[in-house]
Amino acid sequence: MSENGLTDSKARSGALSTAALFALVTLSGGAVMILELLGTRIIAPFYGVSLYVWTALISVTMIALAIGYYLGGYLSDHYPALRLAHILALASVTTALIPFLGGPVMTWTNPLGIRGGAFVSALLLFTLPLTSLAMVGPYVIKMATRDLRGVGRAVGSVYAVSTVGSVIGTLLLAFYLLPEFGTRAIVFSLSLALLVVVIGLLVFDRPAPSTGGATFSVVLVAALTCTLAANGYAKTVKSVGGFKVLHEQESIYGWVRVVDDERKGFRLLLSDSSVLSAVEKAQGRSLLGYQVILGLVPPLFRPEANQALLIGLGGGHVARDLKAKGLTTDTIEIDPVVADAAKQYFNFQPTGEFLVGDARYEVKKLNKRYDFIIHDCFTGGSEPTHMLTVEMLSGLRAMLNEQGILALNYVGFTQGEGANAVTSVYKTLASLFPNIRVFTTEKGEFTDFIFLASRGGIEFDRNKPELARPIQWLSEHEYAMTDADSILITDDYNPMESMQVRKAESYRKIFMERIAPELLLL
Repeated sequence: MSENGLTDSKARSGALSTAALFALVTLSGGAVMILELLGTRIIAPFYGVSLYVWTALISVTMIALAIGYYLGGYLSDHYPALRLAHILALASVTTALIPFLGGPVMTWTNPLGIRGGAFVSALLLFTLPLTSLAMVGPYVIKMATRDLRGVGRAVGSVYAVSTVGSVIGTLLLAFYLLPEFGTRAIVFSLSLALLVVVIGLLVFDRPAPSTGGATFSVVLVAALTCTLAANGYAKTVKSVGGFKVLHEQESIYGWVRVVDDERKGFRLLLSDSSVLSAVEKAQGRSLLGYQVILGLVPPLFRPEANQALLIGLGGGHVARDLKAKGLTTDTIEIDPVVADAAKQYFNFQPTGEFLVGDARYEVKKLNKRYDFIIHDCFTGGSEPTHMLTVEMLSGLRAMLNEQGILALNYVGFTQGEGANAVTSVYKTLASLFPNIRVFTTEKGEFTDFIFLASRGGIEFDRNKPELARPIQWLSEHEYAMTDADSILITDDYNPMESMQVRKAESYRKIFMERIAPELLLL
């Protein structure tokens, strides 16, 4: 660093104390993490919640930080007229633009698929604000450096404080902001907070007269953008031909929507880009074939059953079906917003204990034995991988009566890429249960597999003539499965996320053909 550079640094930082500079770095570090985490909430409704969406956001964040660190250092050395106020104003504007651009960008990137579309969407929406925020660090380092002997201390302090800001931002967002406010409100509030800082910098770190006009223009654009945003001009229009949105609410797990397909007379429960429930409004009949099969299991295999546990509520159709067959059903649903929607729009009423939370944790609260456990967890076009491990399934086995049945629904392929995910579920179940039967809803390549696993026998109860037709139908849809090309799924070794990529992409393609994509935009 030259002597002139140090002199300029001293002059520019004279009006700002070290504490104020560190406060700026704390803010920028927190803002980076807030934007990165919110990115998944903005992209996930369109592309689903998966490892690939998280990978896209993390990669784009790292790219933006690398560019921002370099640009911040270069510009602070070569363009002294460019101030922190300009950089934070750019961050404010580009942050406020995210909700405006989100819909068009994701619609445009849709043909690229889950992986390419998620990455390019993240790149286009978040690179500029994240790069701008990353530039703050190098600028503050130069402003905080008094002489060459203090460079190391300044660099270390700035990055330490920035990391503390990232921690604060992460905890604040996850534990307070997201549960209390929506994604759009947080984005706009962050943009406004950055604008307030810009105004404060202009007061205490006044630009040179030659750059005053440009500075005023930047602040004016930032203020105008934030004002429009605060007044709702970035809100996505929800008037979609043929579909009526009855309810929309953001939860800590994603966007939950209740939608009526007015053309077909269907009511749908959507979580991001997944259909959790689909019923025919006129008769309340489920349109999801696997749910019909699950409802047949008790009378066909265990007519004496009276206690059931349902993991994954959806719209509550399976629980209602079990109630009609005389079973008291305890229910676990991870998303409280889904649970509320099931009660309000799908006429679900609990008949047993009703727990809201992740089943890996919540099952520990149930000190019971069940005749029938239904494992029906699905989101983003794939099953949550931590729910398919030996450890999870062995815990469910311990909750079954000696003749109890575990019924697990899994969407997958009979052949080709991704078929090994299905056989891996089979192998994992087979490591725990001596008896397994598998049924499919369709005789095609892409279908629902319903695994029935038990320590006792799994034979049809043929004593009731009225069950002859469903027994014949199930017999025709029984699937002979082996564990060829499979793995044992454990908490320690669980590559199921990558094994479900084709499924997630295929499911999303079908979803987009049946549901207006505009419904998924924030």
